[in-house]
Amino acid sequence: MVDLSFKIKDLYFKNPVLTASGTFGYGPEFDDFVDVSELGGVIVKGTTLEHREGNPYPRMAETPSGMLNAVGLQNKGIDYFIKHIYSEIKSYKTNMIVNVSGSAVKDYVEVAEKLNHLDAIPAIELNISCPNVKEGGMAFGTSCESAQSVISAVRKVYKKVMIVKLSPNVTDIASIAKTAEDEGADAVSLINTLLGMAIDAEKRRPILSTVTGGLSGPAVKPVALRMVWQVSKAVKIPIIGLGGIMNATDAIEFFLAGASAIQIGTANFIDPEISIKVIKGIEEYMLRHNFKTIDEMVGKLEC
Repeated sequence: MVDLSFKIKDLYFKNPVLTASGTFGYGPEFDDFVDVSELGGVIVKGTTLEHREGNPYPRMAETPSGMLNAVGLQNKGIDYFIKHIYSEIKSYKTNMIVNVSGSAVKDYVEVAEKLNHLDAIPAIELNISCPNVKEGGMAFGTSCESAQSVISAVRKVYKKVMIVKLSPNVTDIASIAKTAEDEGADAVSLINTLLGMAIDAEKRRPILSTVTGGLSGPAVKPVALRMVWQVSKAVKIPIIGLGGIMNATDAIEFFLAGASAIQIGTANFIDPEISIKVIKGIEEYMLRHNFKTIDEMVGKLEC
C-alpha cells in the first residue's frame, strides 16, 4: 500500500532504515533479535587498512540523554574482513555497506580498492571524521580542502556507490557537503558524533581514557536535524540522516528536514529490535498521512 524504497544512484534500498556503523557489529550479532535482511541496509563497523586495537579502557560513558564513546575504530583490518567476515554476511538480502576509515589518504584508497572486488558489498560509507595524521590530527572532514583530498582520491579508484559521512564538529557543514558532492559522492550521511567529555568530580579526572569522545543519542538530535536541513539546501544528492533517532517519529522528522533515509545507532544498544519497529512505524505514519512514497515526505517541512 505504501512504497518504502529509495535509491542512491542505481542502488536500490527496500526501505529507508539502515543501521549506523559501530552500533550493529557486522550483522550476525543481531540475528537472534531481528531478520537483518528486512533492513534497508547495514553499515558495518569502521574498517581500516591495518588491525587496530582501539583506545584504552574506559572508553564509553553514559551522559544525560546520550553516551560518549572513544572506542577508537577497533577492528582487525580489511584483509581479515575479506577473509573471515565477508563470507558470513554476503548472504543477507539487503545492502551491506562498509564504513571505510583511515589516518591518511592512502589508507582510504587501499581499503576502497580492495572492496571494489566484493560483489556483495555494493557501497562504502567514507568516514571523514577520522584524524589526518599528516595534518596534526585534524579530522579530514573539518575543512573543505582536507575533505576534498580524501574524497577525490577514493572516487578515482572506487567504482561503486560512495556515501560520505560528515563530521558535525565544523562551522559550516553545508559547504563540506557541497564539496563532497562536487568530488563525486553519491550521497552524504550526517551527523557523526559530536565532540564531548565527561568528568568524575570526586576523582577530579576525565571518565574516558582519551579525555574527549563522541557524543551520540537523543541529546544530539536537534543538532542533527538542523544540519540535515541546512545540507538539504546545499546539495542535490540523497542525504542519510542520523543522530539520536530512537523511534519512528524521530525518523519522520529527518525525512521532513530533507533526508531520504536514516540510520539508527545508539538506540540499537537499548532495544536490539528498534530498527524493525521503526520500519513499521514509518509505514503506519505514511498510511495515516496518505503518503505513497518516501520521496513525498522528503523536505516537506513547512517553515
